Amino acid sequence: MAQRHGHGLAADTGSLRRSLTTNSARNAARPCVSDGFSCIFPAMTPDQYCQRKAARSGSSFYYGFLFLPPDRRRAIIALYAFCREVDDIVDSRIEPAVARAKLGWWREEVGRLFAGSPQHPVTRALAVPVQSFNLPAEHFLEVIDGMEMDLDHDTYASFRDLSLYCHRVASMVGLMSAEIFGYTDRATLKYAHNLGTAFQLTNILRDVREDAQRGRIYLPLDELRRFAVNVDEIMGNRTNERIRALLGFQADRARSYYRKAFELLPAADRYAQRGGLAMAAIYLETLKEIAADDYNVLEHRVSLTPVRKLWLAWKTMQQEKRQHRKRLAEATG
Repeated sequence: MAQRHGHGLAADTGSLRRSLTTNSARNAARPCVSDGFSCIFPAMTPDQYCQRKAARSGSSFYYGFLFLPPDRRRAIIALYAFCREVDDIVDSRIEPAVARAKLGWWREEVGRLFAGSPQHPVTRALAVPVQSFNLPAEHFLEVIDGMEMDLDHDTYASFRDLSLYCHRVASMVGLMSAEIFGYTDRATLKYAHNLGTAFQLTNILRDVREDAQRGRIYLPLDELRRFAVNVDEIMGNRTNERIRALLGFQADRARSYYRKAFELLPAADRYAQRGGLAMAAIYLETLKEIAADDYNVLEHRVSLTPVRKLWLAWKTMQQEKRQHRKRLAEATG
């Protein structure tokens, strides 16, 4: 069985790789157009630019996209590339005023995108998806607002305050992803919102050390006090029992959002939303590894290998395909 799965994964990824690179040689000699961006990336189409941006990140999101139909895959990769562009601004350690100016440019670029005159490769790649998949400008702007919160806040007083940040930077992306994946029941949007929060809470737990090095603590301050942990301890690189209990509490909250999301997902939309479920499999496995490592996230970053992420995504896609066929067979008698 394992061998058969391996051959299936190899065949699927081989086909996917050919699909992603079919036009590479053809575009290698693409002429430079003086529009401010094509001359910087003369050998890449907008879709290829987004593909490179997503692939280089190594994100769990990327692996959840790979086995989608081409039009949806291109759309979700372009959406992810947009998120990476604006997130990289606030994580680049540039002066806050410069970062705000760059985010302001992206707000204007969203306006140009919906006016039909995008300039950046990412927004050019999004030009068709925003129309095809009903992606509202307000969601993109709210993502940018969420990124700007990183310039305004180094800490969050309570989970209620942190929830707004999660809503903007993650749940908005979840809602747009649900539109791209497709749905028939609007309850799926509630699933997507909760799943986005679950992903962000997992990221926060995984990245405690990295964020602390940037001077940011996303763990709610009232919960630090509850577990008798001070900010300086989070800024350090050793996990004690009090910190471990605090992080375990955060992991339980993330798990509760995953459970709520899965409970809200209508059976009729599971197959359409399989990309999100593949991402969830990867994120849940990361959360499992963090717990198995006894929450030592201040010492090192826990992550899955690319091969493991690819396997989890492919395995989830295959499971959802089998369940979908079973439901269809039952429905037709």
